Amino acid sequence: MDLLYKSTRSKDEKVSASRAILNGLAENGGLYLPESIPSLGVELEELPKMNYRDTAYAVMSKYLTDYSEEELRYCIDNAYDSKFDTEEIAPLVKVGDVYGIELFHGKTIAFKDMALSILPYLLTTAAKKNNIKNDIVILTATSGDTGKAALAGFADVPGTKIIVFYPKDGVSPIQEKQMVTQKGDNTFVVGIHGNFDQAQTGVKEMFGNEDLKKRMAAAGFQFSSANSINIGRLVPQVVYYVYAYGRMIKNGAIKAGDKINIVVPTGNFGNILAAYFAKNMGLPVNKLICASNENKVLFDFFTTGEYNRNREFILTSSPSMDILISSNLERLIYLSAGCDTDKNMKLMKELNSEGKYTITPEMKNNIKDFYGNYASEKETKETIHDIYEKEHYLSDPHSAVAYCVYEKYKKDTKDIRPTVVASTASPYKFTRNVMGAVDSKYDSLSDFELVDEMNRITGVKIPGAIEEIRNAPVVHKTVCDPDEMQSVVEGFLGL
Repeated sequence: MDLLYKSTRSKDEKVSASRAILNGLAENGGLYLPESIPSLGVELEELPKMNYRDTAYAVMSKYLTDYSEEELRYCIDNAYDSKFDTEEIAPLVKVGDVYGIELFHGKTIAFKDMALSILPYLLTTAAKKNNIKNDIVILTATSGDTGKAALAGFADVPGTKIIVFYPKDGVSPIQEKQMVTQKGDNTFVVGIHGNFDQAQTGVKEMFGNEDLKKRMAAAGFQFSSANSINIGRLVPQVVYYVYAYGRMIKNGAIKAGDKINIVVPTGNFGNILAAYFAKNMGLPVNKLICASNENKVLFDFFTTGEYNRNREFILTSSPSMDILISSNLERLIYLSAGCDTDKNMKLMKELNSEGKYTITPEMKNNIKDFYGNYASEKETKETIHDIYEKEHYLSDPHSAVAYCVYEKYKKDTKDIRPTVVASTASPYKFTRNVMGAVDSKYDSLSDFELVDEMNRITGVKIPGAIEEIRNAPVVHKTVCDPDEMQSVVEGFLGL
C-alpha cells in the first residue's frame, strides 16, 4: 500500500509522495510528513555490505512508494554518479575520537548536493507520473549552499526554471561567486538587501499568493520548492545517516545494534530532522546533538521550550546557519504534539504574530532525543585551529561548530559512545575564515591565493567547483529589496 503524505496544518489533505514533492509546500502553508515513519526493513548486519546507491534505494523506497523500482533506481543512479569526486559518495573519516561523514564531495562541495543532486530527477519523474504539462518553477531562498546546489541540479533541465534569492551581504565570497556565475538559460539568481529569514518569508508569501498562482497557471507555470521544506529534500538526507552506521560497523567502530550519537550543525533544522527520521526507522541512535552558532534560537528552544526569533540577527563565519526561523522545526513540533493539527497551527500563528511560542511540558518530553548547544565565533575559530594542529585536518566553520558542541556535550553528559558528526561543507568554500583560524598571517591574501595556500598546506586537491569559478564571468547581477521579490519573479517569468 502506498505511503501517503499529510500536512502539518490540515486534517484533510493527503497526497502521494510524488505529489508532495511536486507541491513543495502544502496548500495551507503546512509542511508534508508521511502518515507514519516506515521501518528500515534492512537487517543492520547487511548495511556494511551496501554501497551508497544500494543504501539510498533501501531507505528511499520506503518513503517514495508510488515510484516504481525502475523509476527510483533511475533517479538514484543518475544522482550519485561521477559528479561526486569519490566512489564512496560520503566518506567516513576519523577526526580525533569522532567520525565525520564528509557530505561535501558533490558538484558544489556542500551537503546540499546529497539531496539536490537527486531532487531534479525525483521532480521531473513526479511531473510525468502526475501528467503535469506546466513548466515547474523552482523558487527558493538560500543562506549560502542550497542556492548553488539547486542551480547546479536544475540548470538546463527541460520543463523547469529556477529562481534563487540570497542575502547579498550574508554569504561567503566563494558562495556568492558560485551562484552569480551559474550558467543555464533557465536560471535566475537575485541578491536581496536583507537577511535569509526575509528571503525565506518572501518565498513563502509567493507560494501562498493565490492571484500569482492563477496568473502563473495561465502562462503555463507552477511553483515548486528546492528548500528543505520539500519532502524530496528531506528523504534523501535520511540515507547518509544509515550509510554512516553501516560504515562504522564495517570499520569496526561499532557492532550491529550498538547505539551511536549524531551531531549536526543546524540552521533550518532539515538535516538533523533527517537523522531523527533515521532513528525512528530503527537506526540505533542514542542522542541527536543539535549544534547552533551565535544565532542560537534552537539551543534556547531545546533548553527552555520557548522558540523566540525576537533577537538580533548575527552574521557569522557559518552563514548557512544564520537563521532565526527554522522552517523544518514545524515538522518536529507537529510530531511532538501527537500530530495535533490544531495545536501546531496555534503555535505557528503565535510565531507569525508574536515571533515566539512555548511548547507544553509533554511536548518537551517528547523531544528528549535532542540535546542542544552552541559555539561562539571565538570557539568556532579555536576549534578549526585545534583540529588542524592535532589532526592535520581542516574543518569548515559549520562542521567546526558541530565538533565544538560535541565537546560540550561530552563534558555535560560524560557520554563517550561512538559519535558521527555531519561534516557539511568543504573548507575550500570558506577559505578566509578557515585559513585565518589556522594562522593570522593568511589574512592579507586574496580569496584565490588562500585557495592555493590551503592546497599547499593540506595536499587536498582543489575541488573542481572552486577551479571553475576562479575566472568565471558574473552572469547574474540583479539585486532587490525584500518587498520587490515578487515583481522580480514576475519580470523573469514575463507575467
